[in-house]
This record gives sequence, C-alpha cells and structure tokens, in this order.
Amino acid sequence: MRLYLASTSPARLALLRSAGVEPLTISPGVDEPATVAAAEAQQGPLAAAPMVQLLARAKAEAVVGRSVGGEPIDGLILGGDSAFDIDGVIHGKPHEASVARERWHAQRGRTGVLHSGHWLIDHTGGRARAATGAVAEASVTFADDIEDGEIDAYIATGEPLEVAGAFTIDSLGGPFIARVDGDPSTVVGMSLSTLRSLVKRLGYEWTELWG
Repeated sequence: MRLYLASTSPARLALLRSAGVEPLTISPGVDEPATVAAAEAQQGPLAAAPMVQLLARAKAEAVVGRSVGGEPIDGLILGGDSAFDIDGVIHGKPHEASVARERWHAQRGRTGVLHSGHWLIDHTGGRARAATGAVAEASVTFADDIEDGEIDAYIATGEPLEVAGAFTIDSLGGPFIARVDGDPSTVVGMSLSTLRSLVKRLGYEWTELWG
C-alpha cells in the first residue's frame, strides 16, 4: 500500500521513514491563512484542535485526483498540520527571530499543548473512496533553567523559525524539553499511533504500509 504525504515537512517525512514507511511527498499548495480566515468568517475564531484538523483536511483534499510521476495516485493520502497552544494562545511557525525569542522567553518553565491534525483519504484505484481524521494532543513542559544565551544560540540556528511553537523535540530543541505527556511523535508533526488507528479505520493494516 502506497502512502502519499500531502506535505513537504522534512520532520514528517523523517518520522514516517523511521517507522518503516516510505511515502511519496506532494506539495498541497494550500494557502493556510486564507483557509483559516474563510472558516473563521463563517464560524468565528477557531481553537487549535479544529484549526489543525481543518488544515490537515484541506491539504489532503488538495491533492485528490493528482498524478505523481505521470501515474495517478493509488493508495492513501495523508494531510497533517500542527499548532502549539499555551494559555489559550495558538502559536504556529514564528518565521521571524524576534517572534521566536519572545515565545521562548514566555514559555520556559511552563507547559503547553501541541495539537496535531490528521486527515487520511482512501484513494485506491485512482479515486477518493472514503476519508477519516483525528486530532492528537501532547503536553510539552519546557525546562525552567534555560538561559537567555541558550535561547539566542538556538534561534541563531534557524531551526525554531519554521516549526509550530518554535521548538522541536527530535533535533536541537530536544535538550530544552523537560517532559512530554502523550505520544511523543505528535510533537514531531504527527501521531504515529493515531495514524495507525486511522489506517485501520479505513480497513487496512498498518503493516501494509511498510516498505
């Protein structure tokens, strides 16, 4: 069974590979701010969980019917999105060093929740047959003895600028995390245990995805 990853996230790709799955990646080309704005115009402000689920679904649906290398998609399509929530404030990718620095000064020694949305489409036989999704959550507690110089050095690497919440647990940011409660892979970009459940919900076995 082929898995198509509607994402260009290196972290999600590496996570799947570490679990024995070699997906084909497709850039979904979704305008995330516009997608969220359109939904909020109808429903009002979105909390973190419905927001990541909305974007995960939009990404997966954006590649339905496409082809890869001249061949139509035949397998499962996975869309994912993540956001970090601390004190009810949603933190996506900071993009700018000043924003990342402000967040780190505010979150050291504290706990927030990483929300990871998943949307899985059964696109076997070249057409969408069924779909299912879920949001996984994991709480993240930051070390309380992180010094300003460490924050500056971490931001200077560029790593925290393009990840939700301005941190990682599987790379340079890992030593600054004191505890994770929940599936740790959720914090990397997707919950592998949640994805396995979604695969089974569509009638397949996780081991069918192994390369």
